[in-house]
Amino acid sequence: MTGDLRLFVEGLLLVIAALLPIVNPFGGAPVFLAMTADCTPALRATLAQKIAVNAFVLLLASLFVGTYVLEFFGLSVPIVQVAGGIVVCVNAWELLRAETAAPIVPASAPAAAEIATRAFYPLTLPLTVGPGTISVAITIGAHHPQSVRSLVVHGAADVIGAALIAATVFVCYRYAHRMLRVLGETGTSVLIRLSAFILLCIGVQIFWTGASALLATLPVAVVR
Repeated sequence: MTGDLRLFVEGLLLVIAALLPIVNPFGGAPVFLAMTADCTPALRATLAQKIAVNAFVLLLASLFVGTYVLEFFGLSVPIVQVAGGIVVCVNAWELLRAETAAPIVPASAPAAAEIATRAFYPLTLPLTVGPGTISVAITIGAHHPQSVRSLVVHGAADVIGAALIAATVFVCYRYAHRMLRVLGETGTSVLIRLSAFILLCIGVQIFWTGASALLATLPVAVVR
């Protein structure tokens, strides 16, 4: 039992230490607030809850079945990184160039389907759980031992780790307006621009990581 407990703790710490810095809900909070500027506080709270649930499901899917999905479609992790990096860069660039304006309160509440769609894309994928997170989660899941006992222990660690990360996302997004209220309008604008620029850099890094891996597979020309 002591050995299983140690494996569980190690697996839990691995999931949190590897994925939480990439998900980075603390840095994503101002971006979330900027992209939901036209939402009421109640609707923003609903979106935060749905994003947390979506993030939990995506993390679990990446950890448990991500490798098999990529193999089924004949895709590789570098391909996912290149495509996802481009998407992250596009969203970050649009947010970076967006003009600062006063929040617009919607005249009527959007439909449930519209809320669900917006919560998933782009707020969950790729801004919260992006290609970098997915690729790391797939790597973690692919290296689990294949014995039944180890799979159960690591599986439980993966589930709890993903739940803790999703809970952190919910808290940061749900109370993002309180966190940024202290900064004021100017400080919030600066933080949002800085977060968007960092997000753009992350997208470029994800793209280059995948592109470098793909370029390394090309045959080297022989110079005579």
